[in-house]
Amino acid sequence: MRVNLNADMGESFGMYRMGDDDGLLSIVGSANVACGFHGGDPMVMRRTIALARENGVSIGAHPSFPDLVGFGRRFMAMAPKDLEATLLYQLAALEGMARVEEHAMTHVKPHGALNNAACEDADLAGVIARSVALFDKELILLAPALSELEKAGRAAGLKVGIEVFADRAYTESGSLVPRSQPDAMVEGGEASLAHVTAMLDAGGLVTRAGKVLPTEIHSICVHGDGVHAVAAARALRNGLKARGATLAPLDRILA
Repeated sequence: MRVNLNADMGESFGMYRMGDDDGLLSIVGSANVACGFHGGDPMVMRRTIALARENGVSIGAHPSFPDLVGFGRRFMAMAPKDLEATLLYQLAALEGMARVEEHAMTHVKPHGALNNAACEDADLAGVIARSVALFDKELILLAPALSELEKAGRAAGLKVGIEVFADRAYTESGSLVPRSQPDAMVEGGEASLAHVTAMLDAGGLVTRAGKVLPTEIHSICVHGDGVHAVAAARALRNGLKARGATLAPLDRILA
C-alpha cells in the first residue's frame, strides 16, 4: 500500500499565526501552501517552501477565492475569466517563490469554499481544472474523491490525485458531513487511523452508515490547526507505517 499524507500550510499572515507548520512538515509528504488570498504572505510563503524542501516534502499551490478577511471560507460568485485570472495569479506567485527556493511546485489543491463548491458545481470545477492546465499541464490536481473536481481534472487532461480526509465523516452520497452537524468530525489519532484504515481496506469512502463508495485513494488530508492536530497526524502516520504502508510525496505516488 502506497499513500500520501498532505496538509494545508503557510496560512499565517503577518503577526497572525495559523497551525503548526513546523510540526506537520516532519510528518506529511506534501504541503498545500497558501498563496496570499486567504492566508499567507510573501515571507510566510517563502519560509514554508524552504522548510518543505529541507524536510523532503513536496509542495503545491493552495489557491482560494480572494477572501483574506473570511479566510477563504465564504463563497464568492465570480465570472469565469475573473476566477481564472485570480487562480493564475496565485499559481504564479507560488511557482515563482518555489523557483527561487529551488523546490518545484508539483500540485494544486483549491482551498476552503472554492474547493467545497467545486466538488458539487461542474462548471466551477471546470474553470479550476482548465486554469491549472493553462498554467502547467504537468501539475497534479489534488481533488476530493468522487467529486466534480476530480471529473473536471481528468477532462482537462490533468493527472488527478484523489483525496480523502482523515478527520471528516462522509454522507451516503460521498460528500463531507457539514461541520454544523455533531458527527462531522473524526476526533483524535486512533479514531482517524481507524477511519482511514477502513477506507483503504475497503477501497473506497466509508459513509456514516457503513456503505462503501468505491474509489481510488492517493492522498489523505490531515489538518494542523487544532490543539491536538499534530499529535493526531503523527499517530496516523505511525499507524499506517506499522500496517506496512509506504508513505511518499504525492508526485511519487502518482509517478
